[in-house]
Amino acid sequence: MKRRKVLWARSARRDLAAIVGYLVERSPQAAFATLDRIEARARSLARLADRGRVVPELARLHIQQYRELVVPPHRIIYRIRDSGLLVLAVIDSRRSLEDALLDRLIWIEGAE
Repeated sequence: MKRRKVLWARSARRDLAAIVGYLVERSPQAAFATLDRIEARARSLARLADRGRVVPELARLHIQQYRELVVPPHRIIYRIRDSGLLVLAVIDSRRSLEDALLDRLIWIEGAE
């Protein structure tokens, strides 16, 4: 079993910060528990990167290279690379992927 390095895209780190920021106002304990759970599950992909499923919304479009691991209520979206794996996003699974991606595109446009 090949061990891969788990890297985080800036956008995924920003997603994680937003999740923790939202939760910390309600319950600091829940915020840090959620952070720990998501980061631990992402680290676990170092040994079992293929265990995540192909993102269903993208599979319908014949895009197979993006996978996800569900950590209720969040989805860790990542891509396996030769030497490692890149976490691209952490989104709320109660939202549609299309809405989350649209928000991301709007944010990128506003940052330029």
